[in-house]
Amino acid sequence: MRTDNTLRLEAINALLKALGEVDAERFIDMIKRDVFDYTEWRRDLWNDKSLDEIHAIASEYARSNP
Repeated sequence: MRTDNTLRLEAINALLKALGEVDAERFIDMIKRDVFDYTEWRRDLWNDKSLDEIHAIASEYARSNP
């Protein structure tokens, strides 16, 4: 499992690669400003998956990305 610092660094690098510096910064600012309901977001993101299916996906990802 990655450390928190490693995860943050990888996430920032992924944002920079996908969005560029300006839009990555805008995205981070939006996330910090918005009231964020993780439960609602998860329902929208995984609305066609059960908790067991999500767990299986996460477990497989963890196994394949040590």
